[in-house]
Amino acid sequence: MSMTLYHVHWCPECEVVRQKLAELRLSYKDVVVPDLRPQRKEVFAVSGQYYVPVLQDGDVVLSETDAILAHLESKAEAGRQANG
Repeated sequence: MSMTLYHVHWCPECEVVRQKLAELRLSYKDVVVPDLRPQRKEVFAVSGQYYVPVLQDGDVVLSETDAILAHLESKAEAGRQANG
């Protein structure tokens, strides 16, 4: 199951998540959404709100940066154990 990150380029928290994804070498679909919240219909459809970042990983949808980072760390650790 692939991950999808919804974000805007200028968002500092979005950048933190993108850096963590790169650091952990996790693949994901990159979806840049409109700057204006009311136009983020795709984000709302996935998460029920308009704020970014939002990470969708299968049935899991996370919209808090700390929760996203923790999820990514645990996903990377599970991958290391499976390969290890």
